[in-house]
Amino acid sequence: MKGKKSHSSTDKVSLKAELRTIFGKKLNKVRKQGLVPGNIFGPDFKSKSISVVYKDLVKTYKMVGETGIVYISLDKENIPVLIKTIQKHPLSSSLLHIDFRKIDLSKKIETNVPVKAVGISEAVSQKAGVLLIQSETLLVEALPEDIPSHIEVDITVIKDIGQEIKVSDLKKSDKYEIKTPIEKVILGVVAHKEESIVPETAVAAPEIITEAVKEGEEAPVEGGVVPAAPAKKEAQAQPVPKK
Repeated sequence: MKGKKSHSSTDKVSLKAELRTIFGKKLNKVRKQGLVPGNIFGPDFKSKSISVVYKDLVKTYKMVGETGIVYISLDKENIPVLIKTIQKHPLSSSLLHIDFRKIDLSKKIETNVPVKAVGISEAVSQKAGVLLIQSETLLVEALPEDIPSHIEVDITVIKDIGQEIKVSDLKKSDKYEIKTPIEKVILGVVAHKEESIVPETAVAAPEIITEAVKEGEEAPVEGGVVPAAPAKKEAQAQPVPKK
């Protein structure tokens, strides 16, 4: 399994931060200055409120993701952390807030690691199967510097549609342990399904939209069908005015 270069002690990823004294609604002012508010927290560590430069954070996140170690440079300290959570704007996807998890490099931790399918499956390339990933991440326990950037799953072993790869099928590593249950399905290849025409014929059945509606009742609305118009016989029942 391949790890990120940032895990190496010879190529540390640093991110400069400053202590933050602004909170709540006033944080918009911080963001307008090109900064992202955040926090550092962890066991046996006094939480710190910080801010980091937006463009530096984006660059750092692209390098390490949520599995690589970042050294927060704060008041002459270099605090080893992992990126725990990032809050994004629902429309623009701009970064609004970030939480860093303080870690002890000498103690094992548990974290989720992304799954990456590698190779070409015969069931996909020759039998028109569709690769279905059921577990995007796996829970891993390891020393912080031994956390892999991703876990590769070789799909060349899948020859037929319906085959699956479970956690129990993965090779064991001497650097980390996968804590996800061994019976958990990671991915598989399923048959390609043609688009069904049933919804198109079932939703707008002629007898439903032309059925007369009794007085005092509402027409059923199914699948977006407009309520049926009043029966014509009701209009004909009105008395003709005398001349």
